Amino acid sequence: MTEPVVIAARRTPIGRDGGGLRDYTVDELAAPVLRSVIDDASLDRAGSGVDGVDDVVLGNVFGPGGNPARVAALRAGLGIGVPGVTVDRQCASGLAAITQAAAAVRAGEGEAYLAGGVESASTAPQRAWPTDPPTPYSRAPFAPAELGDPDMGPAADLVAAEAGISRRRQDAFAARSHARAVAARGEGRLDRELVPVGGLTADERPRSGFTVERLARFRPAFTDAGTATAANSCGVNDGAAAVLVVSERVRARLGVPGLRLVASATRAGDPARLGLGAVPAMREVLRRGVPDVVEFNEAFAGQALACLDAAGIDEETASPDGGAIALGHPWGASGAVLVVRLFSRLVCQGLGSTGLAALSAGGGIGVATMWTVVR
Repeated sequence: MTEPVVIAARRTPIGRDGGGLRDYTVDELAAPVLRSVIDDASLDRAGSGVDGVDDVVLGNVFGPGGNPARVAALRAGLGIGVPGVTVDRQCASGLAAITQAAAAVRAGEGEAYLAGGVESASTAPQRAWPTDPPTPYSRAPFAPAELGDPDMGPAADLVAAEAGISRRRQDAFAARSHARAVAARGEGRLDRELVPVGGLTADERPRSGFTVERLARFRPAFTDAGTATAANSCGVNDGAAAVLVVSERVRARLGVPGLRLVASATRAGDPARLGLGAVPAMREVLRRGVPDVVEFNEAFAGQALACLDAAGIDEETASPDGGAIALGHPWGASGAVLVVRLFSRLVCQGLGSTGLAALSAGGGIGVATMWTVVR
């Protein structure tokens, strides 16, 4: 069995829906990131033993269909012989794409895979059921209605209430996420991982001056008695992220550091409490040890806190440079953004040796991964 290792990782800045990336389709967002990752890795250097990329695996949720991974690979100039496959595991799509690429490396199918995710809420096509007249809809079903298929916001309110997560604690968590992201952006800690697209060179969403007192003024966004608000929840965003997954043999020949995947788990639970899907997956990979860095996707503060508490993770250790509440949540890309963040912090900055990346997704699914630095 061949161990999979990430040796390069990049992402676009995360743009607001209708913001700085509004004119870019999913393939146009993903292509420069794929190209940058390949350039970083210098696979063609002497002695690598790799002729090129074996496949491109990208997560995507909202279309336009037509296998964006293949289109992005062609747009990136990877050659007509490089295939592509697009993965939809809802918000976990980007991380699922990376674990699928890692599984292919372990199986010996190839030795170099580009994997990640992309989402363009700004250019996603409108959808409608074929009624007369057509009935527009914003999302597909996550589960059969009789099993419970709530929208994510009301489900987050339910999860937070059942877990006893107070509104003030959620606001404090969100304020910390913004403060950390603003500090990281200002100190240049995110620069190395970013691939500018158009005129956008930095994440658009992080806000300075978000205090608990200021966040307390926001009204519930989803249910009358709920605790999730527009300020302690993620935004709707555009962005792309990708990593290069290679075999340990290739990494050693190249002589570069990387992140080795030591454990991954995909699990599922109650679709009516879809925000808790990550908990059984995290518990599984945490059997391998305690991570130095945790990157958990902050879709909603209450939901994130409920997951971290249930998995026994100190909330202060999660998202040290801010998470999705501050940076944004480009659905199909967000899981890959977590791995890019781990790579930046652990490999590039040397701030620890092990990391956890995890998130919940529609339908009550969760994906978690554990990584360790190799040099």
